[in-house]
Amino acid sequence: MKILSLLLLSLFITKSGCAHSDIDMKTAVVEYVANTRGFYQKITINNQEFWVTTDRSGNEKPNKIKISDKDWNAFVGLFEKVDLIQLETLKAPTQKRFHDGAAIANLAITYQDKKYESSSFDHGFPPEEIKKIVEKINSFAKQNNDN
Repeated sequence: MKILSLLLLSLFITKSGCAHSDIDMKTAVVEYVANTRGFYQKITINNQEFWVTTDRSGNEKPNKIKISDKDWNAFVGLFEKVDLIQLETLKAPTQKRFHDGAAIANLAITYQDKKYESSSFDHGFPPEEIKKIVEKINSFAKQNNDN
Protein backbone atom coordinates (compact mmCIF):
# COMPACT_ATOMS: atom_id res chain seq x y z
CA MET A 1 0.00 0.00 0.00
CA LYS A 2 2.85 2.40 0.84
CA ILE A 3 4.48 1.68 -2.50
CA LEU A 4 1.24 2.40 -4.34
CA SER A 5 0.84 5.67 -2.42
CA LEU A 6 4.40 6.70 -3.27
CA LEU A 7 3.88 5.91 -6.94
CA LEU A 8 0.68 7.95 -7.09
CA LEU A 9 2.31 10.84 -5.24
CA SER A 10 5.30 10.75 -7.59
CA LEU A 11 3.02 10.75 -10.60
CA PHE A 12 1.02 13.68 -9.21
CA ILE A 13 4.18 15.69 -8.48
CA THR A 14 5.57 14.97 -11.94
CA LYS A 15 2.36 16.10 -13.64
CA SER A 16 2.06 19.28 -11.58
CA GLY A 17 5.70 20.13 -12.27
CA CYS A 18 4.98 20.44 -15.98
CA ALA A 19 2.78 23.52 -15.61
CA HIS A 20 4.39 25.44 -18.48
CA SER A 21 2.95 22.98 -21.00
CA ASP A 22 -0.48 24.37 -20.06
CA ILE A 23 0.45 27.91 -21.08
CA ASP A 24 -0.65 28.77 -24.61
CA MET A 25 1.96 31.25 -25.79
CA LYS A 26 0.76 31.21 -29.42
CA THR A 27 -1.86 33.86 -28.73
CA ALA A 28 -0.06 35.78 -25.97
CA VAL A 29 1.15 39.26 -26.95
CA VAL A 30 3.70 41.07 -24.79
CA GLU A 31 4.36 44.77 -25.39
CA TYR A 32 7.01 46.86 -23.67
CA VAL A 33 6.98 50.59 -24.38
CA ALA A 34 9.54 53.15 -23.17
CA ASN A 35 9.28 56.81 -24.17
CA THR A 36 10.13 60.42 -23.42
CA ARG A 37 9.73 63.52 -25.56
CA GLY A 38 12.76 62.55 -27.69
CA PHE A 39 12.83 58.77 -27.35
CA TYR A 40 10.37 56.02 -28.24
CA GLN A 41 10.82 52.27 -28.29
CA LYS A 42 8.15 49.59 -28.53
CA ILE A 43 9.05 45.92 -28.33
CA THR A 44 6.32 43.45 -29.26
CA ILE A 45 6.63 39.70 -28.71
CA ASN A 46 4.24 37.13 -30.13
CA ASN A 47 4.52 33.45 -31.04
CA GLN A 48 8.34 33.18 -30.87
CA GLU A 49 8.87 36.39 -32.85
CA PHE A 50 9.60 39.96 -31.86
CA TRP A 51 9.80 43.34 -33.51
CA VAL A 52 11.04 46.69 -32.35
CA THR A 53 9.82 50.08 -33.51
CA THR A 54 11.14 53.54 -32.70
CA ASP A 55 8.40 55.34 -34.64
CA ARG A 56 5.65 56.47 -32.28
CA SER A 57 3.39 57.44 -35.20
CA GLY A 58 3.08 53.81 -36.27
CA ASN A 59 4.14 54.44 -39.87
CA GLU A 60 7.30 52.33 -39.62
CA LYS A 61 6.94 48.67 -40.63
CA PRO A 62 9.46 46.85 -38.42
CA ASN A 63 10.86 43.46 -39.40
CA LYS A 64 9.78 40.43 -37.42
CA ILE A 65 12.72 38.55 -35.96
CA LYS A 66 12.57 34.91 -34.90
CA ILE A 67 13.45 34.20 -31.28
CA SER A 68 15.79 31.24 -30.83
CA ASP A 69 14.38 28.17 -29.08
CA LYS A 70 16.75 28.74 -26.15
CA ASP A 71 15.68 32.37 -25.68
CA TRP A 72 12.02 31.47 -26.20
CA ASN A 73 12.12 28.77 -23.53
CA ALA A 74 13.79 31.22 -21.13
CA PHE A 75 11.16 33.86 -21.95
CA VAL A 76 8.27 31.41 -21.42
CA GLY A 77 9.78 30.40 -18.07
CA LEU A 78 9.86 34.06 -17.01
CA PHE A 79 6.35 34.66 -18.37
CA GLU A 80 5.03 31.84 -16.18
CA LYS A 81 6.32 33.63 -13.08
CA VAL A 82 4.48 36.89 -13.80
CA ASP A 83 1.35 37.33 -11.70
CA LEU A 84 -0.87 38.91 -14.35
CA ILE A 85 -3.59 39.83 -11.87
CA GLN A 86 -1.13 41.79 -9.70
CA LEU A 87 0.67 43.45 -12.64
CA GLU A 88 -1.21 46.75 -12.38
CA THR A 89 -0.56 47.05 -8.64
CA LEU A 90 3.23 46.73 -8.78
CA LYS A 91 5.09 49.74 -7.39
CA ALA A 92 7.95 51.35 -9.28
CA PRO A 93 11.18 51.31 -7.24
CA THR A 94 12.34 54.72 -8.54
CA GLN A 95 10.75 57.97 -9.78
CA LYS A 96 13.34 59.31 -12.20
CA ARG A 97 10.66 59.55 -14.90
CA PHE A 98 9.01 62.38 -12.95
CA HIS A 99 11.87 64.77 -13.76
CA ASP A 100 13.08 63.48 -17.14
CA GLY A 101 15.72 61.31 -15.46
CA ALA A 102 14.45 58.18 -17.22
CA ALA A 103 12.03 57.21 -19.95
CA ILE A 104 8.54 56.19 -18.86
CA ALA A 105 8.03 52.45 -19.33
CA ASN A 106 4.99 50.18 -19.33
CA LEU A 107 4.51 46.45 -19.76
CA ALA A 108 1.26 45.18 -21.31
CA ILE A 109 0.36 41.54 -21.74
CA THR A 110 -2.61 40.24 -23.67
CA TYR A 111 -3.23 36.65 -22.65
CA GLN A 112 -6.34 34.53 -23.19
CA ASP A 113 -8.27 37.52 -24.56
CA LYS A 114 -7.58 39.67 -21.47
CA LYS A 115 -5.21 42.62 -21.32
CA TYR A 116 -3.06 43.16 -18.25
CA GLU A 117 -1.05 46.37 -17.89
CA SER A 118 1.53 47.56 -15.42
CA SER A 119 1.54 51.02 -13.97
CA SER A 120 4.33 53.29 -15.25
CA PHE A 121 7.90 52.75 -14.09
CA ASP A 122 11.36 54.00 -15.03
CA HIS A 123 12.90 52.40 -18.13
CA GLY A 124 15.78 50.32 -16.79
CA PHE A 125 14.31 50.18 -13.27
CA PRO A 126 11.22 47.93 -13.34
CA PRO A 127 9.47 46.61 -10.25
CA GLU A 128 11.36 43.65 -8.77
CA GLU A 129 8.50 41.23 -9.55
CA ILE A 130 8.88 41.76 -13.33
CA LYS A 131 12.54 42.73 -13.49
CA LYS A 132 13.77 39.51 -15.10
CA ILE A 133 11.15 39.39 -17.85
CA VAL A 134 11.66 43.11 -18.62
CA GLU A 135 15.41 42.53 -18.88
CA LYS A 136 14.79 39.60 -21.23
CA ILE A 137 12.46 41.72 -23.37
CA ASN A 138 15.06 44.49 -23.58
CA SER A 139 17.72 41.93 -24.52
CA PHE A 140 15.69 41.22 -27.68
CA ALA A 141 15.83 44.92 -28.59
CA LYS A 142 19.58 44.95 -27.97
CA GLN A 143 19.92 41.86 -30.15
CA ASN A 144 17.97 43.72 -32.86
CA ASN A 145 20.37 46.69 -32.62
CA ASP A 146 23.41 44.41 -32.88
CA ASN A 147 22.21 42.98 -36.22
